[in-house]
Formats: sequence, structure tokens, C-alpha cells
Amino acid sequence: MVKKISHIGIAVESLEEQIPYYRDVLGLKFVATETVEDQMVRVAFFDVGDTRIELLEATDENSPIAKFIARKGQGVHHMAYQVDDCKMAINQMDGKGMRLIDTEPRMGAGGHKIAFLHPKSTFGILTELTEEHE
Repeated sequence: MVKKISHIGIAVESLEEQIPYYRDVLGLKFVATETVEDQMVRVAFFDVGDTRIELLEATDENSPIAKFIARKGQGVHHMAYQVDDCKMAINQMDGKGMRLIDTEPRMGAGGHKIAFLHPKSTFGILTELTEEHE
């Protein structure tokens, strides 16, 4: 079912502060930034091999990213795995007893269909399933 690691989401307080580290110090290829209004987040994308790093900055104090940073500080927020069919993957996870955050796919950054599994059923790791356009 899982094709590959799609990306690692990292919660940050400021894209402007952190972009130079990933681009200039680590030498990762900076791709773009995007705002995902319904998730209240600005995202900066970096390519590293076949995987992306996504820096996630809250655009509202009530966003999940702002709440995460308030509880845990900046750092790794989630792991995302690419799947062929997000809806089918959700159904399979539900059938295996996983606690779902999303019971239906929703649109994420890049126009990809996404769904999250609750960290209480994934050993503490917020897990994203993503159906990407190739």
C-alpha cells in the first residue's frame, strides 16, 4: 500500500528564519511556498532525493501547527507516506483498527489528497497518507 515516504512535516515559528538553514546550510533544493487556507498554514517545500521536507508555519493562533508548537515546540510534526488511493488507504487503516483523524480525504498542499491517522494508534507519530499526482 505505501509507495514511499512522501515528506516530513516540520513545525516552525517562522519560515523566513528557517528557509536559509535548509537552503543555504544544508543545500536542499528550495521549491516554493504555498498557503493552505483551510489548514491555516504556510508551507515551504524542499526536495531531498525522492523525499520532501515541508516547513509548516501557522497563519492563525488556532491552527493545529500553532497548537503543536505551544505544546511541544518546533520540530518534527508528522511523517507522510505516499499511497495510490487515499480513500482506499483510509478504509484499510480503519479496517485494521487505526484511529482516524480524517475519515474522508481532504485537499492538502500541492493539491494532493491527504488524510491523517491519530498518533495514539501509530505509536506517537502523527501519520499522513497522501495521494500525489505524479
